[in-house]
This record gives sequence, structure tokens and C-alpha cells, in this order.
Amino acid sequence: MRISFKQRLPPSAKTQHVKYEHVDNDEQLREFCESAAGAKCLAFDTEFVSEDTYRPHLCLIQVAADDRLAVIDPIAIADVTPFWHLLAKPGHETIVHAGREEFRFCLDAIGQRPTNWFDIQIAAGFVGLEYPAAYSTLISKLVGKNLPKGETRTDWRRRPLSDKQLEYALQDVVYLRQIRDILAGRLDELDRREWLADELDSWLQQIEHTENTEQWRRVSGSAGLSARKLAIIREVWRWRDAEAASRNSPPKRILRDDLIVEIARRQTDNVQRIRSVRGMEHRHLQRHLEAIADCVRRAEELPDHECPRPARRGEASQPSLVLLGQFLSTALGCICRTSELAPGLVGSVQDTRDLIAHRLGLTNSGDQPPRLSEGWRARVIGPEIEKLLRGELGLRVVDPRADQPLSLESFDLATPNS
Repeated sequence: MRISFKQRLPPSAKTQHVKYEHVDNDEQLREFCESAAGAKCLAFDTEFVSEDTYRPHLCLIQVAADDRLAVIDPIAIADVTPFWHLLAKPGHETIVHAGREEFRFCLDAIGQRPTNWFDIQIAAGFVGLEYPAAYSTLISKLVGKNLPKGETRTDWRRRPLSDKQLEYALQDVVYLRQIRDILAGRLDELDRREWLADELDSWLQQIEHTENTEQWRRVSGSAGLSARKLAIIREVWRWRDAEAASRNSPPKRILRDDLIVEIARRQTDNVQRIRSVRGMEHRHLQRHLEAIADCVRRAEELPDHECPRPARRGEASQPSLVLLGQFLSTALGCICRTSELAPGLVGSVQDTRDLIAHRLGLTNSGDQPPRLSEGWRARVIGPEIEKLLRGELGLRVVDPRADQPLSLESFDLATPNS
């Protein structure tokens, strides 16, 4: 192989020298991927910059293929798809930490998932560690080392990168396999490998759905608008998204969410009225006023049945369920800590409200089942939630000074009040 490598000593691994390969052209990448194809473990991370472009700008890929370390430079390499195809091939486990963007890079490049995805951040939540836990936190708790912080504000687009910057970036993969093995051992002890597999698959499906679905409902401030106004939101969002993609610019730099909502509220295709919206006077928006007016016009001309339905708010937002949701969310924390699960992984306050509304028959039959009513979540918390709703369990303060001051206590409903 004609891949250069450097001998370096990362700051947090002073007991051993670390050899890594610097892959910065197409031929080196091809050779690296061919030689790494037999690895049983591919741990990787990326450095990217997302604030100035439509999609995150991939700047660096750090890889640990079994015991080999490599830094791949996607700015110097014309085509990095061989690496994504390497991840998608069967026969290895892909290890990451908080790998949403890493997954998206692969999905966007080749339309396939990496094989046997193992995210240590999610796995940590299944053994009672905090969720979401930073990589440095997991290294400190599980490996007993501290990561350097000297390059946290590096602009990874600039070249050349210094040895110090490359060494810093490599720390994000050096311990991934070790942490994975520790967590996997504990998962086996708790018999939760299947839970993790189900959660990872659901998590990846959610990312795939988001990537393949228009996200106009995420426009901030659009909740509660009528169907016709939502149609305007959708049309203007589509225009903004296409414009942002063509200019490789963050969508909100093209047109802010609050301006889209205000245009929808005014519900007019009159250019002068659109121009009068505070914030639309900026020069870069003036040339787009006609295009925005056309969006409003298209939305106004839609038949009623083609307008998007407002999100149903229903009884799940009524005061009693808000209060019950807060109470059960606190109880959920007790259940999770007793079960060695991270509360943040299991569910949120809104998840508890959705579960209560479902259990009390306040949702429609066609609604998606609440998150807490399915799979491993239902098995862990379902029985306790039922008892809480029946008044058979309650919360009691056991020690106000303790890290966990509350506990769940059983009540005997057959015993009359004294």
C-alpha cells in the first residue's frame, strides 16, 4: 500500500505511540478501503462545518478499522463514496458516538445504511448512564481518561491542518471500540441487546423518514394556524428550500421562519403588503418578493382538500393532562433509575402526556400509538404507569439530600382511610 503514515503521541494516550494513516487522494482512499474491507470493527467520526451551507460541509473523516487508525481528507479527495460503500458492506460493526450526521452523510452519498450500527451514546442510556452523554463524559466514566479541549473551535475547512489538529480529531475514535466493549458487556448482563437493536433501528428509520420528508411543519410559530395558512407556509417553505439548495446556503439565511409565518398570517399575494412586513425590507429579499407572492397565490388557489390538515392538539393539551404528564414524568425518572435506564432515553414529559391521553381513550383510533406504549418502553414502565393511574403507587420523599430523593411507594386500596 502506498499510504503515508505518521507516528504521533496523542495527548491523552501517553502510554503508547499511535500510528495513523493520512489518506488525502483518491488512490490512497481506494487502497485503504480495500485493505480495511476485512475489518470486524469500523469505528468512525467526522468533523464538519454546518453554519454556512445548505448541508453540513464534510471536512474530515477519522476511522479506526480494528487496530488501524486513519484520517481521510474529503476536501482533498474528489470522491469519498468508496468509504461509504465500505461502511455499507456486511461483515463488520459500525461504531459511532451520537452519529446522526455521520449516518446522514452515508445516506446522502449512497442511499444505504452503514452495517450493524452501534451508537455508544444510545447504548449508554440502556445501562443507566446519562443520556445524551458527551463523548468526553463516557471516556471519563468508563475509561478513566480526559480528552484535550484545545481544538474545539477549529475551522476544519482550512488547509493544511496541523499535526495537533489531526491528533485532536483522532481522539474521537481512539476509544470508541473500548467503550463499545464495556457497554456491550453490561448490556449482556442486563439482557438488553435486543432493546438496543430495536432502538437503533427505530432511530435510523426516523432519520431516513426526516431525510425523505418535507419538513415544513417544523417552521417555528406555525402551530395553530388554519389549513389555508399552513398551505402558504408549505409553499413558501418549498421555495425557500429550493433557493437555499441552489445557493448552498442555510435556509434561514434566505428567509427567516418568523417572516414565513407572518406572510401566512397576512394571507395576501399583494407584493406591496408582503414588502411592508417588518424584516422584508432587506435588500437581499427585494428581488424575491414576486416569487414569494406566487407561493401565496398557489396556496390560495388550492382546493380545500389539498390543504394540509392542522396538527390535532385535542385533549392531550388540556390542563389536567399537562399536570398528570408532569407528575408521571417525575415518576418515570424513579422507574428508570431503579431499572438502570436513562430517563432522557425512555421519554419526555410530552411522551407521558401522549401515553395518558391514549390510556384514557382521549385519542383517535387512527392516531399513531404513543412512544411509551410500545416495545421495550412498554415492558419497563407499562405496569408501573398503570398502577400510578389507578392510584396504587405514589411518590414519597425519602431523603431530600439524596441524589435520588424520591421513591415509588405502593398503596393498599383495600385499606380504609384512618
